Amino acid sequence: MLKHVGQILLTLGLAALPSVASPITYMVSVDTSAINGTMGFLDFDFGPGNDSQSALVTISNFSGNGALSGSPQVNGAVTGVLPGPLVIGNSTPFNDYFQGITFGTSILFDLAFSGPGLSSPNGTSTSGSTFAFGMFDTTGSNPLLTRDPNGNTFIVEVHLDGTTSVTTFAPPTGGMPVATVAATVPEPSTLALTLLAIVGLRGMSTRKSG
Repeated sequence: MLKHVGQILLTLGLAALPSVASPITYMVSVDTSAINGTMGFLDFDFGPGNDSQSALVTISNFSGNGALSGSPQVNGAVTGVLPGPLVIGNSTPFNDYFQGITFGTSILFDLAFSGPGLSSPNGTSTSGSTFAFGMFDTTGSNPLLTRDPNGNTFIVEVHLDGTTSVTTFAPPTGGMPVATVAATVPEPSTLALTLLAIVGLRGMSTRKSG
């Protein structure tokens, strides 16, 4: 009886797994020691292509030894304020959060990408989405610590198959990029742990009856 119950629950659980897919998460560390003590701006942007599936990026655990200043300039599908959680969607052509800051020696935050574009790609969209982070001087137009012509410190691309990839940019003077963007391993979901327990019980039952 236990064997049959386990088989049923396992089948149902596996069928439900795609709907509870974990977000794709990154831990970000930005070395701003070269501009320590100067004022400027942070820019978070999540832009869709011409035909992108819905997606969200959540910025959380924002910290560092600098100081945020003033009210942010917000455009498009943006909710929340730093230090977060700050959620940016890709539902309009321009989704952007622009925040004043006095830079310290570092900036730290987490990124979590979620939504149908990542958990259940439809196979019909023709373009992905791009998240970009940049730093600018007090004019808001001159990028800092990057040679990227678009002013980005790093970007995360959401691809048509629901995967993501990261590109970081070196400073104008060369050397290593100032941003480290490290993927994190998601914790097992409650459902996944339950399925593992069921498999274990089935194994114990089989051994006892053998």
